[in-house]
Amino acid sequence: MNDQRGRGFENFGRKVDEKFAQAMPRLEDEVKKVIAYLNDEVVPGVRGNSVKALRTASDQLSKLADKWEQAQTGAQPGGPK
Repeated sequence: MNDQRGRGFENFGRKVDEKFAQAMPRLEDEVKKVIAYLNDEVVPGVRGNSVKALRTASDQLSKLADKWEQAQTGAQPGGPK
């Protein structure tokens, strides 16, 4: 009886292996499509948004530095430095 159960499990394992072997080429193709989509569509958008965010942050930091400098020297905004 134990021998029969062992064979049933082995047969199940073989069937699972066969199904995975059949599915692997399609899975590989789908993964390639996802990677291509990310590279072609998502990454450029993220880079563009990152550049915009960095420029905005740079402008804000520049304004903050000007305010600190004015507070330190007591100078008026837009006046001579």
